[in-house]
Amino acid sequence: MYPLKFEPILKQTIWGGDKIIPFKHLNETLEGVGESWEISGVEDNESVVANGPDKGLTLTDMVKRYREELVGEANYARFGNKFPLLIKFIDAREDLSIQVHPADDLAKKRHNSMGKTEMWYVIGADKGARLRSGFSEQITPKEYKERVHNNTITDVLQEYEIHPGDVFFLPAGRIHSIGAGAFIAEIQQTSDITYRIYDFNRKDANGNTRELHTSQALDAINYEVLDTYRTEYEPLKDEPVELVACPYFTTSVYDMTEQISCDYSELDSFVIFICMEGACKMVDNEGNELSVRAGETVLLPASIQDVTITPEGEGVKLLETYV
Repeated sequence: MYPLKFEPILKQTIWGGDKIIPFKHLNETLEGVGESWEISGVEDNESVVANGPDKGLTLTDMVKRYREELVGEANYARFGNKFPLLIKFIDAREDLSIQVHPADDLAKKRHNSMGKTEMWYVIGADKGARLRSGFSEQITPKEYKERVHNNTITDVLQEYEIHPGDVFFLPAGRIHSIGAGAFIAEIQQTSDITYRIYDFNRKDANGNTRELHTSQALDAINYEVLDTYRTEYEPLKDEPVELVACPYFTTSVYDMTEQISCDYSELDSFVIFICMEGACKMVDNEGNELSVRAGETVLLPASIQDVTITPEGEGVKLLETYV
């Protein structure tokens, strides 16, 4: 097998902006693109291979065809033909709704789906851009419902001004929302289940409000209060810095000005690289070569033993993630 690129799945949204198309160097004129689904095995939203002999196959076709060779033995045993991660870029021109995602057990019971634990890496932020993650004070489920009803739910949510490089880990159950001006990479479990709690009473072009899932969210929410919901890390040049390690994914950031080699011979998993700045060349142990630049996402099959990454120009910034 060889390193795979996929056709992006562009999503127009009522809150979408204008950053994704130029960031990804796309020859498109779509307006209000809020999301680019980079790698997706979500039913009816499956990514299509964009390069090499398997061009045109969907990600689900690929998992069925290559099985452990693509995803790794443990992942295939655990997830079968379902690719376990969903990778997105998100551009918010306006605030997104306040929302929460169910954990595995609740998602399985209600929707026959995986839950949705996710993380955000801030690629860009307009001046003053903010996001919300977690509660700022202890409230009860009863008070939660009252606050949604009387439009004061945002008063008890923790809010952060954000800057490029900020990281937030969002285990299933954590209440959150992305604010206007945020441009982020999102790594999450393969699930499209979102409980929309509060939408600022917004109306669409037809004067309709969007459906809310306030009651369903009631027992999906984790009401604990933490000191901080931001993931702290020490940025370093030319070596990987681990950001998140959880049962669903492990993610590191690489800020590189010189060549490095990554040895995956002991890793029983695919590896995804998301390029956020600059450009590089990747060469695997089979001699397959790939040029990658900002806005592109690459899937290294589990059969690849190692890859050498050579930055081009000013250097390259990548997120690396695997299960």
